[in-house]
Amino acid sequence: MEDIEKYTNLAIDKVILFAPRVIGAALILWIGFKLINKVLKFVDAALKRMHITDTMRPFLISIISVILKVAILFTVTSILGANLSGLITILAAAGFAVGMALQGSLGNFASGILIMFLKPYEVDDWIQVGDSFGKVEEISIFNTVVVTPGDKTLIIPNAKITDDVVANYSKKGFVRLEIQVSMPYNEDFPKIKKIIKDALAPIDKILKDPEPEVGIESFDSHSIVIAVRPYALPDDFWEVTFTAHQEIKKAFSNNNVKVAYSEGVELGNIGA
Repeated sequence: MEDIEKYTNLAIDKVILFAPRVIGAALILWIGFKLINKVLKFVDAALKRMHITDTMRPFLISIISVILKVAILFTVTSILGANLSGLITILAAAGFAVGMALQGSLGNFASGILIMFLKPYEVDDWIQVGDSFGKVEEISIFNTVVVTPGDKTLIIPNAKITDDVVANYSKKGFVRLEIQVSMPYNEDFPKIKKIIKDALAPIDKILKDPEPEVGIESFDSHSIVIAVRPYALPDDFWEVTFTAHQEIKKAFSNNNVKVAYSEGVELGNIGA
């Protein structure tokens, strides 16, 4: 009985000692999370007034939410009498290990922040990164999703984008097509140039301003390479490319322009 009474008194003393701390910690936790929700709503409204994108805003709010909640939890832990120094050391070591393991992902993360703030391109812009060309469908923290004119979905890491040259065709509103045409050496270039320009003129989706460019690009072993550079809206890229090739071929056939085949210098007719 004496032992029971002894442990009962000890338990009562502990409850009396820790009850205020537990109640205080619970109140701080409850009030703190209520305040965090109000702060996040205020921050969200402020970010909307600052015209922060819908992609960036939820991310910033989530970061602020995590920071505030961690601060509340540390405060509650301190009130309960826990030793925070050991916990902080463990968290720091874990953070360092995770950081080393996710070094590449952290690079993409940092690049995503830069892209969202600097806005070198936005959703629905036509961009080219290296050999990848297409319309931006989504910008996330770690990568950018681009859909090519051939309906291929490219997921490009943001670090690659910030480390490379990005061509944003939507800033200008048009894109220049890169078409190559071969012309035999015995043909007259001004004549061929006029034939090509006349062939491109009826194509509605080729822009009149700026005008299509036609010039000699290089000299091949059997023919002269003509560079044809019409301009079009990014959405019309492939349609204009196919139509331009078709109309140039038809014009060469109608004007009896010959080409040099790779197996020799013999000239052959172009079919309709």
